[in-house]
Amino acid sequence: MTFQSDIPGDGGHHCPVIVMSLWQRVSRPSERPWAHCAAWSGGRLVLVPRSGARSSCSEVPRYHRALTMASAWERKYYYSDLGKKVVLLPSLLLREEFKDIGYPMIFEGVLLLADVSGFTALAEKCIQKSGPERGAEEMVQTLNAYMGDILEQVLAFGGDILKFAGDAMLVLWRAAGPQLPTAINLALQCCRKVQKKYGTYDTHSGLKLHLKIGISAGMLSFMSVRGGDRQYFFVCSGALDEVVKAQKLSAAHEVVLSQTCWELCDQKRIRAKPLAGKGAVKVVGMRRLARREWKDAVVQLSSARGERHLKGTGLRRPTLRMCDDSELAARLEKYLSTAVLRKLREDVPLELCSELRPVTSLFVQLKFADRINAIELSSSLGDCSNTISGIISPHKGEINKTLLFDKGCTFLCVFGFPGEKLAHEITHALECAMQIFHMTSMGLRKLQLVSVGVSSGAAFCGFTGHPERFEHTALGFKVNLAARMMVAYPGVVSCDAETCAASRLPSYCFRALPKRNLKGVISPTTVYQYVGTTEKQQRDVGVAEERSPYGPLLGREAEIDRFEFCLEAYKHLEEPHVLAFVGIPGSGKSHLLAELAILGRAAGHRVNAVELAEENLKQPFSAIRLLVARALGLQAGETCSDRQSALQTVLQGTIEESSYCLLNDVFLVEFPITDEVCRMRHTEWNSAFHLTCTQVLQKVLGGEFGIFFVDNAHFVDSESWSIVWPLLQSITVLMVMSLAPGHARAEDIFKAATDSTTSERITCLRLEGLKASDVVRKACQELGVRSIPRELARFLIQRSSGIPYYCEELLRSLRCNNMLLLHTGRPKEGEDSWQSLIAKASPAVTAASSPGTGSDGERMCAIRPDVSLETSMLPFALKEIALAELDRMDLQKQMVLKFAAIIGPVFTTQQLVHILPISVNQWINPLLDMLVKDNILKRLKNTEEPEDVQGAPEGPATSGQAGSGVERPSVNMGSRKQQSDVLAFCAPLLWEATYELWPTRERVNIHRQCAAFLEKHAHKCQRCHGGDFVAFHRFGVSSPQKQGSCQGSADEDDCCSWEALVVAGEHLRRARTHPAEGEILAEGEQTTLRAKDGGECSCQCEAIAEAVLVPLARHYRAMGNTSQALHYVLECAAAYLHVSNSYMALMKLSEAEALRSSVKKERNAIDRFEEAIFFSLKGEVCSNVGCVKLAKEMSRQALRLLEKRFPRTRAGAFVKSLWEGLKRAPQTTGRASFLPQEARRKKQAWLVQRSRCLALLEDLYSQEGTSGGQRFSRLAALMKANTDSKMHSYQAADSHIGQALN
Repeated sequence: MTFQSDIPGDGGHHCPVIVMSLWQRVSRPSERPWAHCAAWSGGRLVLVPRSGARSSCSEVPRYHRALTMASAWERKYYYSDLGKKVVLLPSLLLREEFKDIGYPMIFEGVLLLADVSGFTALAEKCIQKSGPERGAEEMVQTLNAYMGDILEQVLAFGGDILKFAGDAMLVLWRAAGPQLPTAINLALQCCRKVQKKYGTYDTHSGLKLHLKIGISAGMLSFMSVRGGDRQYFFVCSGALDEVVKAQKLSAAHEVVLSQTCWELCDQKRIRAKPLAGKGAVKVVGMRRLARREWKDAVVQLSSARGERHLKGTGLRRPTLRMCDDSELAARLEKYLSTAVLRKLREDVPLELCSELRPVTSLFVQLKFADRINAIELSSSLGDCSNTISGIISPHKGEINKTLLFDKGCTFLCVFGFPGEKLAHEITHALECAMQIFHMTSMGLRKLQLVSVGVSSGAAFCGFTGHPERFEHTALGFKVNLAARMMVAYPGVVSCDAETCAASRLPSYCFRALPKRNLKGVISPTTVYQYVGTTEKQQRDVGVAEERSPYGPLLGREAEIDRFEFCLEAYKHLEEPHVLAFVGIPGSGKSHLLAELAILGRAAGHRVNAVELAEENLKQPFSAIRLLVARALGLQAGETCSDRQSALQTVLQGTIEESSYCLLNDVFLVEFPITDEVCRMRHTEWNSAFHLTCTQVLQKVLGGEFGIFFVDNAHFVDSESWSIVWPLLQSITVLMVMSLAPGHARAEDIFKAATDSTTSERITCLRLEGLKASDVVRKACQELGVRSIPRELARFLIQRSSGIPYYCEELLRSLRCNNMLLLHTGRPKEGEDSWQSLIAKASPAVTAASSPGTGSDGERMCAIRPDVSLETSMLPFALKEIALAELDRMDLQKQMVLKFAAIIGPVFTTQQLVHILPISVNQWINPLLDMLVKDNILKRLKNTEEPEDVQGAPEGPATSGQAGSGVERPSVNMGSRKQQSDVLAFCAPLLWEATYELWPTRERVNIHRQCAAFLEKHAHKCQRCHGGDFVAFHRFGVSSPQKQGSCQGSADEDDCCSWEALVVAGEHLRRARTHPAEGEILAEGEQTTLRAKDGGECSCQCEAIAEAVLVPLARHYRAMGNTSQALHYVLECAAAYLHVSNSYMALMKLSEAEALRSSVKKERNAIDRFEEAIFFSLKGEVCSNVGCVKLAKEMSRQALRLLEKRFPRTRAGAFVKSLWEGLKRAPQTTGRASFLPQEARRKKQAWLVQRSRCLALLEDLYSQEGTSGGQRFSRLAALMKANTDSKMHSYQAADSHIGQALN
């Protein structure tokens, strides 16, 4: 497009911006700089170290070396309060002359447009490799590293970054006429350095990113327009068109100048090649400027603009240290989004400003006429901004970007930013897209074409760019896909297949579009055109004859009984009744009404079913129209005359014919308008209309038209409700309706049901969650199987909270991610194998009330061996439901919940305080109280503790006494702090959704802090004399556990935190063996293995296993430290064996098996001692459940790893017995005393494990009762005695050294 400016310019001479203060960048050298990330803490940008990073740059891949050498995110910055706003905006907006002036401002300058090629393909590849959430995060990390280094160079050469466009950026060098050659030279020098270093970039996924650059120069127009409460700026002119054209002509690793720019530059310094017929030149080479030369040029340009170049600040943008200026701050705030301003005002840490969350992206592209002047364009952009903002703001949508390059005039609108999530977000976005399409098409001048692309999915929402110039945006493959669809399908509202399906709108709202190549998209998806809902379709919504088929209704016997009682009373006694079922979305309201409608038909009644949708709220009298149309049997395809005839037949004798015309707008008919109606005043017309509608509805509802079912009655429009609600309390009708809580209609029903004058006619029932048995039956029904694994049943019962829709979505997600195996017939069970033992321990749970045996032809379900249900991602639909609830809270509450989610579903206040930012800790108690009051969290109390434990609280033994058997000195109870509270998430769904918001880098850091707190408590209780559950475990490994752990950074161990963890552990144990689940999960368990959950234990070790050891394994697994996770999983198994819970020990060893496989896949060696413990614990579990042969094999394997072989044959046993009998107890006390304590402890650890394995073999062989068994039993006893003797010598050495020190 060509811009004709009729606004006089000032030649680029403007008043200078005075920088008020100096400040200095503080850099701290890092051993591994590429392994850090930026975090905002205490008003400054700080670094968060990342675990597992190596210190040598040569040891890391090339793409990580690039981060090591140049990444600008690896520094500390200290900004003023004004600087925190300036960093999000270009320096151009700081100038007084560029404030909101209402008309375009003309100035001169050089524009640089840089675009990254391959970004969309990278985003798609990351998602295919790591899934939607983590793929988006990987893509952003790669882009931040790449763009951050490029932006560092741009800022160094004095460029002002005007706009970001995901993978592109627009940069300005503002200069008056005489300084234009200098500015062009600076831009070219910047391009030379950038293309040399970053022209081609190798990513971790194997794809390459390429940089293409175009440059232009000339007159520019600055426009600032208002849209709603915000201000948006654009820079446009012929120079903008030229830079876009030049960038498109450039290839990878090239720089192209526009013809105007070439004419204005110092051509002696540049070697260029003209592009024939293109009006541009390609830069082939240029004279390199020395560092001092280009720095002097930057200072010269700044001085020419009247800006003071501050030296010694160490910043590319010294304005970030400007003193606060309330007037300037208020002006800049207009350009920032509400979400960003709220975070800045609340001083939210930067790590909490970035999230991985589902959003809906809406791209709008406007193509204006070829010739439009700057004033007309400014007016049109202002109108468009106002229109779009007004349409999306009620649905919490936000205009995130306004671009006047790359794709013409483009607006990026985002629904679902942090704090802005609403239910039915995708539906709202599609409706907004259609409104924007129609309103802009009809209301904007000189507009040729409007194109809209809509896509929903996981995206990274947060800050991206450079520490001195970044933006808040949404990045991800789905965001890119919306932009590609907008360009590929002009003139329509397009959306992808996933968005179409997730909207749950009728199929007639969409139309499939022909397949086209989408730029950068490797695997194109099906694209649909959203055509919206026509007037005719809106009229016919909810009047379909047949409803969607449902399966058998489960768990609603009480509701069915109540309906049948009301039906009998209505049929025989003509008693009117309104039966309302209130339940949250997904509770099965529609399914219940469909089942009741079938029962009504079976009883001989005519059933009139109406299903309302959210759009009915916006259509006056739509509910009345649908009720009457359903009762009269009006079909969707009937003409206006057919509807008139049907209405006349019914209304004869009910209302006067002169009043028929009052119904024209309601029923979309054309009765002749009478003179009497024409003469009515407005108030008279309203009264007559209200009376006529009441008479019609009274005739329909109270006559011979049967019983009525209204699904989603909370969507009844207010005009219809004002007529329907009084009638329902006065006429004889049986109406059954479903409602969602929190709506005005539901509140009216609640009040009437509790009012003594109307309670006999109105009943309101709340739909509770399904029982555990019904959840299992539903799962079997959905999967088409007879039984499901016990672990799957527990997973569904706990995660779904009994909500049918949640259960369906969880199962759908598991199947889509290939986590379940469906097979026919009973699985073959091997004899005395570890897998068969696990299968026996976790019997399948059947849908029937009796166990059943299952025939060979029946379908059964199993969990894939390499799958952990606990680490499965939350389905997209359920995450949206949970985030809509989270975003209704204020930022401080959200912050508390996000940190609490890292700890787990149950946590103590001391754990929470340990990881929360200091600024939040002072408000933690009132915040927790409010969350408990809002039923988001619940406080747990120690009400079921055994009497012997309640009598005298124990102080925990220190973990430093591991294996020593020394008790900790008693704690002075008088000096104890106030006991820590124990809290839990009320809804597991909210906990999971909140946890998954964290980006990996920030999440790993918080997991590390959680592990540091818990490791102080990872030991036996005082009654069991403290120490590791596997004796000397931390000392037995080759690399001591303390070297790879977080131990030592947590607060001091105290009795208060120990007691709180014990309470938390008890509740976690009871949640795992809840009575409501226990009966169901025990069904069909026909095996010799019995889980001993719930057995009374006099110590606190099982609670510590649940609240400390299990979370520690989870924290280390989340940190990527699989070896340390294996360490604590083995501790868990040993702890459960310690409290005689063989079932849980078996489950933890099964988990350890999966971790061992992960370690081997990572090509890391497993410590020999850890391997020995693994097989030793297996042997103990097998012995407990009666698998003697397998127990012997596991113990032999453990002894082999411990360098102590046990013979298999009688001959070998005979020889080994002679050898052991000849051995004498070595006099090693003196020699052991010279060994370091660490070496002595490691030797003791190995000897203790040998002794345990030999003791187990002695017991197993002694039970055989054969001569061979007795021979092996005696050999094991002899070997154990020699091992114990050697171990006692090391203990004696410890004692001698201790006495000598004393």
